[in-house]
Amino acid sequence: MSFTSSSRQLPNTDETPERETPEPDAPSPGTEQPGPAPQDASAGTPDHTRDAATDAEPGQDAPSSGPEQPAPTAEGQRAVGTAQGATDPEPERGATDAEPEPVVRAPEGEVPAGSGAGSSSDEDDGGDDGEEPVSVSPPPPAGHADEDTDGSTDEGGETGPAAPSAGGVGEAAPPSGRVRGWRGRYPVAATVLAWTVTGLAAVLVLFALLMPGKADQFHPAQFLRVPVEAVFGAALVLVLPRRPRIAVSAVAGLALGVLTVLNLLDVGFNEYLGRGFNVVLDWALFSDAQAYLQDTFGGGGALGIAILAVVLVIAVLALVTLSVVRLGNLVARNSEVATRATLVAAIVWVTCAALGVQVTGVPIASEHVALAVQDRAHRVRDTIRDEAEFQKIAKKDTFANTPPDQLLTDLRGKDMMITFIESYGRSAIEDPVMAPGVDATLTAENKKLTGAGFAAKSGWLTSATYGGSSWLGHSTFLSGLWINNQQRYRTVTAGDHLTLPGAFKKTGDWDTVGVMPGVQKAWPEQKFYGIDTLYDSRDLGYRGPKFSWSTMPDQYALTAFERLVHGKKHDKPLMSTIILTSSHQPWAPIPRTVPQDQVGDGSVYDAIEKAGKRPGDIITDARKSKEEYGKSIQYSVTSLIDYLVKYGNKNTVLIFLGDHQPIARVSGDHASRDVPVSIVAKDPKVLDRIADWGWTDGLRPEHHAPVWKMSAFRDRFLTAYGSTPHS
Repeated sequence: MSFTSSSRQLPNTDETPERETPEPDAPSPGTEQPGPAPQDASAGTPDHTRDAATDAEPGQDAPSSGPEQPAPTAEGQRAVGTAQGATDPEPERGATDAEPEPVVRAPEGEVPAGSGAGSSSDEDDGGDDGEEPVSVSPPPPAGHADEDTDGSTDEGGETGPAAPSAGGVGEAAPPSGRVRGWRGRYPVAATVLAWTVTGLAAVLVLFALLMPGKADQFHPAQFLRVPVEAVFGAALVLVLPRRPRIAVSAVAGLALGVLTVLNLLDVGFNEYLGRGFNVVLDWALFSDAQAYLQDTFGGGGALGIAILAVVLVIAVLALVTLSVVRLGNLVARNSEVATRATLVAAIVWVTCAALGVQVTGVPIASEHVALAVQDRAHRVRDTIRDEAEFQKIAKKDTFANTPPDQLLTDLRGKDMMITFIESYGRSAIEDPVMAPGVDATLTAENKKLTGAGFAAKSGWLTSATYGGSSWLGHSTFLSGLWINNQQRYRTVTAGDHLTLPGAFKKTGDWDTVGVMPGVQKAWPEQKFYGIDTLYDSRDLGYRGPKFSWSTMPDQYALTAFERLVHGKKHDKPLMSTIILTSSHQPWAPIPRTVPQDQVGDGSVYDAIEKAGKRPGDIITDARKSKEEYGKSIQYSVTSLIDYLVKYGNKNTVLIFLGDHQPIARVSGDHASRDVPVSIVAKDPKVLDRIADWGWTDGLRPEHHAPVWKMSAFRDRFLTAYGSTPHS
């Protein structure tokens, strides 16, 4: 179609010329234009479409406003306000209702002419006669924000699952022949993807809100509850304006992500250490965990695991935060539906909470996050308080001022050995999988002892630690204080509390020695324990392979002790503290006993280590872990008793015990923290001193034998063997 040009000059109105750029012949601003030849403006144009300009005399300016001015045309309405302040109007096109305004398409990312930019195409694109002109909104540029129902917009073009996949809610469809990205090309896929992402976000947030801190609590009923935090969060989102809503959602999501990471740490710590993660004290344990992973899986494996752990933490924080923000935007866009759903959820929660409704023992009304935060706050508060209280406790010592000649008077002249067997716990003796082999070994080794003239009595001690952190068990047993966390350990080892080795040293009648193959670097605690001479992993002359975390087999460590210390002449009896490590997790590979004359420098163990099982094949399988753990305990006990029978004498007194139970996957869920303890001697007077303890004869304590806290042993032992309290 063609436009009919007016023969009259346009009045000075607010209408905007529809050319994007002036015609080549258009006069420059400020140049006087000659008026067009007079012409009947109404010719060929219905009366109801006449512009005010048609009523003006030739050469005169038409009035810009007035009571008799007709209503502007649709074309004029679209152009109003887009070219205010223009100094020189251009000729008006004589568009009629039979000739609609052409639809101008612009390249993607540009605003089409005539859509508010004050320009249009001069060319005719063949519109249909008789149709009302249609203005098409341009596609939003990258980063366009879609409107929420509250009149706000969500940044980043997030439309939510309910929004049309090709644009925001209420947005015009893209022009014919134009494609606005993959959403326009695949609208169904875009909608399905949006719903899927939203569904996954809801699942993730629900999981984070209901996630327990123990592995045995992961069951369906745990996640079929109504979290009050979600109800409260939805209500808050509904009343907040856009910017505060997004800020609150982001902060809440980040906090929930942090709580999820802490819950994951709780699961791991409960699985391995039988307790939750302490946010104040347990960060120092990650370096030990890294060393353990390196010894178990090698440097590359440990690095890979560490990287995966960091990536997991970042992913959890990011995904939970984004999920909460996404769900918050969805709630705001669908405020009416969300309001009704929130009210229903609140009613259900209150009803279930009031009636105590449960599913398989799990309450439907959940306030898990609130309780978890409260619990962690209490733990932090208790940890801080405990530090101050323990400093006072550590200063009190029943035997601190006992004169040397009143300490351990009934053990003078005896060679003392206090030996810890790594992870030797009650489960090794009583668990159906491990007990048959371990009990058979204890019975056989007890026969060796009696055949060599030794006797033993055994009982139970409750360790201050579980699954790991062996040094807490060692320090508890030797100091007589309950050392159940790292802060207590630092506090006590920085002081001068009397330990069992320190008591023997204080008398002046014993030389104190430490044999600790697990110590691989400087060990300042040596002074606190009262150990005169220390032999760590670097001093024992071992040239064989490591057995996972254990630096050397127990048989070698005891043989080195005999060669370097016990077998030499010495002026005083020895008080030796020995820590055996072959039963340390992951219990693969396990050493084998070799003929004593073949131990040498440990090279004989090369073939044994290569033929052994790999840690990765054992630690991931609970049944195999139990079996191999039991074998490692059998090896350690056999090595110790073989040494005692071969090198012990009438003055030898051995105290040996476990430092803690193995990890929960081996000891079992909710297992006790009890460990066996035995005293072995040839001199019957030594065991007579503890006859009133009620311990069991032999190396295997009965199930109902007395159970003491490990911290109680020091004072009972000192008292039984002639020490006089002087606090």
